[in-house]
Amino acid sequence: MSNRRRLERLVRTKLHSAGKQFEEARRAYSDAKTATLADLPTDDEGRARIVCRRYAEKRAVSLDEQARPACYDPDHRDCRGCVEDIRERRIETW
Repeated sequence: MSNRRRLERLVRTKLHSAGKQFEEARRAYSDAKTATLADLPTDDEGRARIVCRRYAEKRAVSLDEQARPACYDPDHRDCRGCVEDIRERRIETW
């Protein structure tokens, strides 16, 4: 393999890695910002630490712009109750 191809491959690999790191940092910042607005504790990656009403288990979840967990199912009664609890600041956390 020529030196030029090795260099191109190295640059592509480094750019791809940098892009992944940037996206992870952006997502963590966004998650932490949303969780903070909802006044919820967060894990090291900025995800909200809540207790799922549907499965009664501790979860670290990303929240969307409307403070709904990523696992939210609008057709499930417990999920709708969870979102109401988040909005009314009475959700169980850990």
